[in-house]
Amino acid sequence: MDADGQNDIIAFLCSRRAFGADRPPDETISTHISTVLLLGERALKLKRPVRLAYVDLSSPERRLQLCQRELELNRQTAPDLYRRVHRITIEPDGELALNGSGPLVDAVLEMRRFDGAMLFDKLAGAGTLTGAQIEDLADVIAGFHRSAPVAGDTGGAERLRRVLDVNTRGFADAPQLQPDAVAAADAACRAALTRHAALLDRRARDGFVRRVHGDLHLRNICLIDGQPTLFDCLEFDEDLATTDVLYDLAFALMDLWHRGAKHLANILFNRYLDATGDDAGLALLPLFMAVRAAVRAHVTARTATTGQNTLEAQGYLDLCRELLRESPATLTAIGGYSGSGKSTVAAAVAPCLGAAPGARVLSSDRFRKRLFGVAARARLPADAYRTEISLRVYTELAETAERVLRGGRSVIADAVFDRQADRGRFAGIAARAGATFRGVWLDAPEKTLVDRVAHRRDDPSDATPDVVAQQIARHGAPTDWTTIRADVEAATVAAAVKRVLLG
Repeated sequence: MDADGQNDIIAFLCSRRAFGADRPPDETISTHISTVLLLGERALKLKRPVRLAYVDLSSPERRLQLCQRELELNRQTAPDLYRRVHRITIEPDGELALNGSGPLVDAVLEMRRFDGAMLFDKLAGAGTLTGAQIEDLADVIAGFHRSAPVAGDTGGAERLRRVLDVNTRGFADAPQLQPDAVAAADAACRAALTRHAALLDRRARDGFVRRVHGDLHLRNICLIDGQPTLFDCLEFDEDLATTDVLYDLAFALMDLWHRGAKHLANILFNRYLDATGDDAGLALLPLFMAVRAAVRAHVTARTATTGQNTLEAQGYLDLCRELLRESPATLTAIGGYSGSGKSTVAAAVAPCLGAAPGARVLSSDRFRKRLFGVAARARLPADAYRTEISLRVYTELAETAERVLRGGRSVIADAVFDRQADRGRFAGIAARAGATFRGVWLDAPEKTLVDRVAHRRDDPSDATPDVVAQQIARHGAPTDWTTIRADVEAATVAAAVKRVLLG
């Protein structure tokens, strides 16, 4: 059966003999390997009878097997969406039936229909995807990765090499892409793989290669009952879906970056690492994002029906090479008393620094919460801010900054920095790593600081107006850092800081 041969199957699914309807679908969604019929409160998913370089769906038995596997896997993250798998059979009277006694001709996965406007790609396209939703998504992905089964092998580099080989076969089926551009992107990915082979293998040995989602772009994430929900994982190839957890995350990062939502990509990246502490693998993210862009390039090219689709595929290929361009690592320390807007400015500046998806933002407030094992916005008692605890927080902040810098990634340290010893320590870290150091102090009048702190809600900082007064009384503001006026709009402050950092 070819793809067009499923017309009879589709007509049957929309008839009274199947689900009691007798009308065309409300909407039909087609991809390179599936067709989804939106019919009332149901979504019916058919595997298209295709054979590609990376998946064989040519037999009804294989399509049934993969429908069943898709149901099993996706119930881990979206149990309320995935209902059951139906066998489609042909009966002695020549009529199609659901779960009949006749020979199998196809299979369909029945799902609960949800609001397509809540897909993350739609929200991103409409400009309504928020930082808070992305923070929730980071927590969901981090939790999923923690529970994902660890792979038994240790060949992290070899696993990624197999992905590049799949890409090579995929590009062979996409002749409309410029051969020179394909060759250049492939060569750049393979060169980066060689540079990072030891780290990839070490992460596999350390348990970071797991059976994950495998296809975590924005169209496979939906807001359901206010919560990000992962669905439609990669079910047809266990090898491709068993990979480094950061490669899984990289698909969503690349998708956001490609759509111009670089600030959201940086939030997702930072909140995920805040939740997992997985800073050791950061050097791999540009490569992982580049490989994801290459995957998108050949998949988009193969299904291209217009010149615009081909241009989009070429754009992914260009992005692949862009993501692999070297970018020097820098260390930026943003200090100031509570209420000066450090975290807001750090988040605004981070996407502009270093390789994609921007700088790693290390926040003393978030590190302190992690030290005590509580959520970032949970409040800690006053004794969690004893001097010895603060020294421990700054030590962990400094050690993490040095690890990230030595991995070639830019860092923003977000803390009060009203002690000369802490400021000197971070400048020394940059010097040892051979990275440029910039110290920025955000300055605002006490009244402004107190007012901002008093009106904070749902924030990682526990500072109160009394804390602000104590900080100011210590007279710890640096004289050797660049001072930026911070009693103006946050966007104005961020623009001033960018001018200092980027020239």
